[in-house]
Amino acid sequence: MHTVWKGAISFGLVHVPVKMFSATEDKDISLRYIHKECGSPLSYVRKCPVCDKEVAWEEIGKGYEYEKGKFVLFDKEELDQLTDESSKSITILDFVDLTEIDPIYFQKTYYLSPDQAGTNAYRLLMEAMRQTGKIGIAKISIRSKSSLAAIRVLEDCLAIETIFYPDEVRPVSQVPGLPEAGTVNDKELDMAKLLISQLSTPFDPAKYTDDYRQRMLDLISHKIAGEEFHIAPAKQESNVIDLMAALQASIQAVQHIPTDPGPSLTDTKKTKTKAAPAAKRKTAKSKAAAEPADQQNEASGTIPVIAPKPKRRSAKSKTTVS
Repeated sequence: MHTVWKGAISFGLVHVPVKMFSATEDKDISLRYIHKECGSPLSYVRKCPVCDKEVAWEEIGKGYEYEKGKFVLFDKEELDQLTDESSKSITILDFVDLTEIDPIYFQKTYYLSPDQAGTNAYRLLMEAMRQTGKIGIAKISIRSKSSLAAIRVLEDCLAIETIFYPDEVRPVSQVPGLPEAGTVNDKELDMAKLLISQLSTPFDPAKYTDDYRQRMLDLISHKIAGEEFHIAPAKQESNVIDLMAALQASIQAVQHIPTDPGPSLTDTKKTKTKAAPAAKRKTAKSKAAAEPADQQNEASGTIPVIAPKPKRRSAKSKTTVS
């Protein structure tokens, strides 16, 4: 793992030297912009619209637009002065219960490991937090940005999750179109609670998959193989909702049908028809089933397996933050 930060956890007069690593990774499939005329990927150019020329990194500064078209400029030295030595320390301010923090506050998770001779202090803090059931609320600066953070025990590791400041969370009162307070139908409420009960299960993250990413990988595989593909149109849904009928149908469905993550593009392609009668499709399917497996594989061809490429870090993002 790439070290993104080095410093120390501080609580009371105790200091725990630690290294920080990203706990998550982005597996989105990146698509580049391509010039349709020649098929070449497009590049981004840092260009000044006034001087009408490309600008090198060493000629670029930072500024804040306080009015339309008016900026106050900053030098790197001025910005560096805003970061003091406390940026290398994770100062625990309080210990609280995790259940007291609403998930809306959480941003990004990092792992912490002991650095230098901090193993004993690291183990002591982790075990004390584990036995008390508390998490630490701390302040930390990462890449010149100050954040609140929650330090907690995750298996046999200390994890730190940056969280928003209170003034960064928009109040619910700003959400338009919220329903006014009122009563709900008792029978519909009982059915809804029954449906929730039927769908309740222990959380198992392994059962959830990124269906869009899998369909995209299937699509890439078919394109590389030079195959045609057809995507079934989405089912048109009616805006007229009979709540009771919908609840009853939902309860019946979950009692008989297991949870299905949804069809992949490969399955969609197999079930897509080309204006052929249903009887003809059924006959073709029976004929294909009677053929030997090796003949079917030969006819279908080999589709390459595509794995998403990890996103490249820019030279700037690869720099270790200290």
